[in-house]
This record gives sequence, C-alpha cells and structure tokens, in this order.
Amino acid sequence: PIEPMGARVLGLDVKAVKRSDKPEEVWEALEMEMAQRGFLVFPDQGVMTPDEQIHASCLWGGRQMHSTHGVHPATPEGNHHIFRLSNDRQHGILGVGPQWHNDGSFVEGTFSHVGYHIIRVPEKGGGTYFAHQGAAFDKLPPEKQERWQRLVSLNSNSGVLHPVVHEHYISGRKSVWLHLGMTGAVIEKLPDGETHGPHKLPFRLLNEEEMKDLFHTYNDLLNAGIKDGYAINCQYQDGDLIMIDNLAIGHKASPEAHKSAEEQGLRIMHRTTVHAVQDFEPGFGLPIAMDPYSGNPFGEGVWLGGGIGFKWDDKIRYQN
Repeated sequence: PIEPMGARVLGLDVKAVKRSDKPEEVWEALEMEMAQRGFLVFPDQGVMTPDEQIHASCLWGGRQMHSTHGVHPATPEGNHHIFRLSNDRQHGILGVGPQWHNDGSFVEGTFSHVGYHIIRVPEKGGGTYFAHQGAAFDKLPPEKQERWQRLVSLNSNSGVLHPVVHEHYISGRKSVWLHLGMTGAVIEKLPDGETHGPHKLPFRLLNEEEMKDLFHTYNDLLNAGIKDGYAINCQYQDGDLIMIDNLAIGHKASPEAHKSAEEQGLRIMHRTTVHAVQDFEPGFGLPIAMDPYSGNPFGEGVWLGGGIGFKWDDKIRYQN
C-alpha cells in the first residue's frame, strides 16, 4: 500500500499481460483494491507506446477506450486515444485540470478508469492530487450527507446529469462526485411531499449563493483530505503507469505541474480513458440529459450552458 491511499503492484507487465492470463478473481481483486484505495501504480513499465498503454488501460472497467479529447501534433503516431499533456506547448496540451474534477463528466457513461503514463518526469516535480470521494462523503456532517444525496449536477456543455452522491458500483461506498470546472446547474430533489414553483415541481435549482457555497464546501472537503488522510499529492517516477478508478477518486493537477518547462523541467504525460461499465444516471426519475442552452426549465436558479459553466470563485483559474 501507499499511504494514505493508493497501492503499488509489482511484477505485473500490464503492457503485455492479457486478462485471460490470470484468473478472473485476480482482476476482480485488483479492481476492488482500486475502488477502495483509489488508484494502483504499475511501476517499471518503461516508456510505453500508445498501443501498449491502450492495451494496459483496456484491462479494466468497460475494457475498451472511450476517447473524446483533441490530439496534440506531438502525439506519437497521431493516436487519437492518447491525450498528451505537457508544460511546453510544443510537446503537449497546456494547463489542463487545475480544479477538482472527474474525467468524462460530459458523457452519460462517465469513464470507469483513467490511465496516466508519465513520459518525462520534470526535474523539480509536478504531480497530481488524488482525493478519495468515499472518504470525503464520510467526513460530511449528517445534514449535508442527507441534502447532497438529493443533488444532481448538470454538465455545462453536454447537459448530461450526474448525481452529486452515488453508491460506487464495485465497493458499494457512498461517494461525492462533482466537476468544479464544467457544471452549469445543480438540481435539488426536494424532500418527499415538498414542491416548488407555480408548477409544483418536486425539484428546484440552486441559486448563485447556494452554488458558491456548495462548490467552496466541496473544494475545501477534498483539499482537507491532504491533512485528514484521504488525499495525496502523487509524484510520478520514470516508467509509472497509474490507473485510477474514476468513480472513486477526484483529481486535479498540482500547481507545479503547470509551471513552465524552464522553471520546473519538461513534463510530458499520456492520458487514456476507459469506457463506462454502465451509465452514471442521476436518479429521481430525471432524464439522463437536459438542454443547458435552452431556457431555464425550472423558472429560477442558476442554469448555464457552455464553457466552464458556473464560476464559483473569481480568484482561481479554470481549464478543462
């Protein structure tokens, strides 16, 4: 184990092994470990080719790629499954993911797992923060646990709806889940018997102040994991492939990861995203998606379409 979260798996050449090479119980145990501890590190993989990383990624979750990103000109072979990130624009896409998020919040079946393979480790470091969202839920006071379980977020680009709290499909653990850089609205399912507005709907939208409070609370909750033992600033080593359970942990780039190559040393990372096992449905009888660009269907509250969605803090940088 890696403390306070994550684990290192030794002796498994994930770029070559087939799922059929090991008993299914081994893979199920590794996926459970990933769900419970958030991520697994497979060290000493060398510099993986795109095909090798894709092969390793397809061992998990939906077992096929679900790639929605742009392709940087420096991506080897122009492989459209590789999202190439860097702190030098000639080598990869700059500045991605500075705020807490889960990848694929804009698709109905958000990615089950995500792979991060470090191609070049910067001399002065530049890791990724991971926070376990099940442990974060446990830290909420009971009244917030109850209310957050009745909240649903709307992606500001696609209009896909996802629950702010869900029960993880492998571990069964209740976990928080919110994108702090691509959310256009938050719908509240009212307590049983309550309605809102002239049409007496059992739903309402959070207003601007409620949205700011929710987003700041969520941000503070995941940040607190560093001192409370459910988050980590994971530093990469040459040859590492890190696979995360994208429904168990949130992540954000460390500030050092976005410092220039001249200041920090050149950083290059390849990311892969794995197809969902099932749709990540909002529940409460809501549709899987609504149009964020149409008029507000609830009459009042925050409803924004496009870009980064709701800006909950004017002092921070947003980029997806």
